[in-house]
Amino acid sequence: MKKSILMALALVAAAMVYAEGKPQTTCPVMEGNAVNQKLFVDANGYRIYVCCGGCVKAVKADPEKYIEKMKAEGVELEKTPVK
Repeated sequence: MKKSILMALALVAAAMVYAEGKPQTTCPVMEGNAVNQKLFVDANGYRIYVCCGGCVKAVKADPEKYIEKMKAEGVELEKTPVK
């Protein structure tokens, strides 16, 4: 019984950690480059930060590619702010 309860608690804790995701800190186009918080693309309900103007163009050309890539990497994308 104790073992079952401990296992259930461990699964809940793991799910909570997984659900939180990690914030976006690197450019999805130029992998490894830090993002510039002043450069971003709002697409499909998400705000995608990039490192430079060239990356803005790349994300605008195919935003879904970069959204899916970051989600697969466990990045929790920021929602586009409501105006």
